[in-house]
Amino acid sequence: MIILGIDPGYAIVGWGVIEKLNNGKCRVIDYGSIDTDKDMSFPERLYKIKMGTKSLLNAFNPDVLAIEELFFNTNITTAIKVAQARGLIVEEAFEKGVQIFEYTPLQIKQGLTGYGRAEKKQIQYMTKVLLNLKSVPKPDDTADALAVALTHAQTNNFLKSNLME
Repeated sequence: MIILGIDPGYAIVGWGVIEKLNNGKCRVIDYGSIDTDKDMSFPERLYKIKMGTKSLLNAFNPDVLAIEELFFNTNITTAIKVAQARGLIVEEAFEKGVQIFEYTPLQIKQGLTGYGRAEKKQIQYMTKVLLNLKSVPKPDDTADALAVALTHAQTNNFLKSNLME
């Protein structure tokens, strides 16, 4: 199973592609980020994210898109912009016929460390270890995207409760 993990944003969209092997282990295929320049207009940024997502879906042909749910408690303006970018990503995957699963930050922390209140460094460390990487991927958004993909690989073998419908 090929899983595309996404950490949504509008300045940086982290992405990571992993393969869940028949033995239950995962291997990294590739990872990176879609970066938009702060000097671009917001519609230009959204277009770059849309085209970057389309390119990823075409290049890796994933079976599943695992995406982080939004969680904002302070800046509503940022939340709305990230939600718009996230919507484009979900729409592109849906159009391509890819199953879409979403995970909360709490589920990702629980899935990788067994502790729902784990620190970001703990998540990054577990991502590095579980994927046998030499170092934690940068930027953080990329490491987060790999963590979302791993969460799907490890916790959603039989459950469809996170399937976005």
